Amino acid sequence: MTDRTIRPLIIIAAFGAALAIGLLAMLWAFDGLKNVAAPASIGGPFQLTDQNGQTVTEKNLQGKPSLVFFGFTHCPDICPTALFEMSEVLKAMGKDADKLNAYFVSVDPERDTPEAMKAYLGSFDPRLKGLTGDVAAVAKMTSSYRVYSKKVPMKDGDYTMDHTALIYLMDRNGKFIAPFNLKRTPDEAAADLKRFL
Repeated sequence: MTDRTIRPLIIIAAFGAALAIGLLAMLWAFDGLKNVAAPASIGGPFQLTDQNGQTVTEKNLQGKPSLVFFGFTHCPDICPTALFEMSEVLKAMGKDADKLNAYFVSVDPERDTPEAMKAYLGSFDPRLKGLTGDVAAVAKMTSSYRVYSKKVPMKDGDYTMDHTALIYLMDRNGKFIAPFNLKRTPDEAAADLKRFL
């Protein structure tokens, strides 16, 4: 290549680099790049009460990995199925299940008192803890976990709840790892969980 062909290529390359740097600087200045690069945070501070009347906060999620599932005691199918599957995984883990937190968080605090949670969870693994609280405390946790929940009126004057049915896997620092898949054998799910202990 001659000087005549190289010089325009250098100018074009320099212009392109300057344009890219300028665009990145603008994105950074307007928080655009920060929002693109940072993953959505899931989790955060909360204060609820378990089925035994004990206070549970985000600090209880530290030191052990946690499974967190949001639902309600009047749920006709999804919640009891998920809690049964969680119970089967805990059973398959054996003694290692004690190295894990497993929480069932109510999205229906009006009906789900600690007493109601205790009666309901009597059908599942005793290591499952049910969390509830007043409407504002529950809303704070559902919001920080990006959980959708909505009261849906029924014809008889009662209501049900639409809600996110994910099981959240949190690490030993209380940070979100991924949704946890229960649609496999309890032994397979237990082996997967043991990697995080």
